[in-house]
Amino acid sequence: MNEIIFLGRNKYPKLFENEEEKIKKPIQFKFENENENEKQIKQISTGNFATIFLFKNGKAIEYLSENDLKQKPEKIQIENIQKVTVGGENEAILTKEGNFICQRNKKDRIIQDVVCSTESIYLLTSNQNVYGIGSNEYCELGFDSKKLRKTQKPILMMKNVSKIFSGTTSYHVFLLNSNQELFVCGYNYNSKFGLGESIKEEAIQN
Repeated sequence: MNEIIFLGRNKYPKLFENEEEKIKKPIQFKFENENENEKQIKQISTGNFATIFLFKNGKAIEYLSENDLKQKPEKIQIENIQKVTVGGENEAILTKEGNFICQRNKKDRIIQDVVCSTESIYLLTSNQNVYGIGSNEYCELGFDSKKLRKTQKPILMMKNVSKIFSGTTSYHVFLLNSNQELFVCGYNYNSKFGLGESIKEEAIQN
């Protein structure tokens, strides 16, 4: 069982339900869920709006500012976590397999699918958002290539997507939404979109 001594600001997130905003004297912190007390703590990271507790078994829980009134932690649905860190408005998670996950929106934290084209990578998150990384030379990230040539950071391409498809030697991606409507963006070489050879590049956003 771990004993955590806490002092400081008790507001975002609120870790103590019946305590004042400012805790002047150190008091013992206890988890809402008593089962968590049986686990050994490996790391604690805290920021303006969240506090994450990482246990030695590779699992983690976090207290969020929007859960102030309930004062209940959320389990992070990622296994084998090696390290966590909380920033001002974001958090980053490193798994033991070497996967690095960094998101501002906690619902985007879980990656359901990843596909690659020739020079781009597409990420499908658990809340059905698709993010693109890499080259947009042929509008393969869904944006006008004259306005966006490439990006080193994930950029939101489309929402409400259930599946994504691409190929390792292609310059395009297919996106199937929740209504079973199929979208495509990228390079239309050899009329692979069925649009005719005169349309070379196609973007899903302006």
